[in-house]
Amino acid sequence: MKTDQRILGIDPGSRKTGFGLLDLVGGQLRYITSGVIKSTDGDFTDRLKVIHQSIRALIKEYNPDIMAIESVFVHKNPSSALKLGHARAAALCATFDFDMNVFEYSPREIKKGVVGTGAASKEQVQHMVVALLNLDGTPAEDAADAIAAAICYSNERAMQESLRAIS
Repeated sequence: MKTDQRILGIDPGSRKTGFGLLDLVGGQLRYITSGVIKSTDGDFTDRLKVIHQSIRALIKEYNPDIMAIESVFVHKNPSSALKLGHARAAALCATFDFDMNVFEYSPREIKKGVVGTGAASKEQVQHMVVALLNLDGTPAEDAADAIAAAICYSNERAMQESLRAIS
């Protein structure tokens, strides 16, 4: 069966970056794989390098068309927001040598697109990811958030196509 699009969802973090790969086939989502890139060793630049190299390796292996990534949100601690921004940049830079489109969504947009409320808990996101994709197990929180970003992209695309059809 031909894949319409392969979507790489990313939930960036300076120590744990979640990823999820989904195929969009005939309007239906199919789970490919997901996981967490752990970058806990070394100094901050070493951790960013792990994120960049790991995302690049995923892109080479799975050849996604789209990256759906969580945008930076302001933490109570500005230093944390800055580190998150660096982790996002490392993931985004991994796409530069590939023919990919990148879409960014706020955490609230992702939660609302998957659970129905922008104030959803991590557990609610995990539950909906499992239910929507009919998964056998529950992915780790960061992986579920990344999968949710990919689902958010798919839902937005479907909405845009519906609007075009009625215009």
